[in-house]
Amino acid sequence: MAALRWGTAVGYFAGEGTVADAIAWWDEIDGSEKWQRGIFCALCASYALVSVVALAQLIRIQLRVPEYGWTTQKLFHLMNVVVNGLRAVLFGLYHDVFLIKSKALEMALLDLPGLLFFSTYTLLVLFWAEIYYQARSLPIVKLRPAYLIINGVVYLIQICIWAYAQISPKPVATEVAKLFLSVISFFAALGFLIYGGRLFFMLRRFPIESKGRRKKLNEVGSVTAICCTCFLIRCFVVALSAFDNDADLDVMDHPILNFIYYMLVEIFPSALVLFILRKLPPKRVSDQYHPIN
Repeated sequence: MAALRWGTAVGYFAGEGTVADAIAWWDEIDGSEKWQRGIFCALCASYALVSVVALAQLIRIQLRVPEYGWTTQKLFHLMNVVVNGLRAVLFGLYHDVFLIKSKALEMALLDLPGLLFFSTYTLLVLFWAEIYYQARSLPIVKLRPAYLIINGVVYLIQICIWAYAQISPKPVATEVAKLFLSVISFFAALGFLIYGGRLFFMLRRFPIESKGRRKKLNEVGSVTAICCTCFLIRCFVVALSAFDNDADLDVMDHPILNFIYYMLVEIFPSALVLFILRKLPPKRVSDQYHPIN
């Protein structure tokens, strides 16, 4: 059982008390309404803080370059505002959301932020792919349509899963939805590894004296490592939850598991990436900083 194994590990690493005490502590918190409320409120506040930070950065960028429309950088921050704001609302209303009678509606509300998170951060993959292709004098006209098509297919498949969950009482729809999210998380991690890695090694070949080379190298390497790791963790945990009820997420009696999971795969990664990408665009905009057509 996932929760018991995790509690066992806590007992061992803490070095205090017995394993049975650690397991009892874990089970006590899982069954405590007070702890559930406190943990979900903490998640709500954390997501709200990240959303506010992303909004502040979006406003700063708009004030710096008001003459440009929706650039990739602005869209990335706007989507962060939406994703984290939606998560904050859902965790703030966790008691109502987790007990919705319509299974399809519950799945839609809980799965949608994960899909939007996928779209938000694969936007970085698109941006890096465009930079890499431009640097290699390769055509980039197909990259943006490919991004839109991939996301469109992902959302279409997910909508079909929600529809099946509405018309069928079988729990297989929930398992398929989890496995589908696990698969797209794996491919998101793979996208970061491929294009982040390509851009990283391309930058390493630039002359050492190149302006901003080291800073950009650290930026690309750090964001690639963070995003690849968080998507791989999501891939593993969501796949595990599809086959093990004790690893279920988004249920009231697993508050500690929810707290650790969402901190690792969304809150910390989002906060770190926003911090790393906090630099404002130059007032005199370069040719690479262009609005989305």
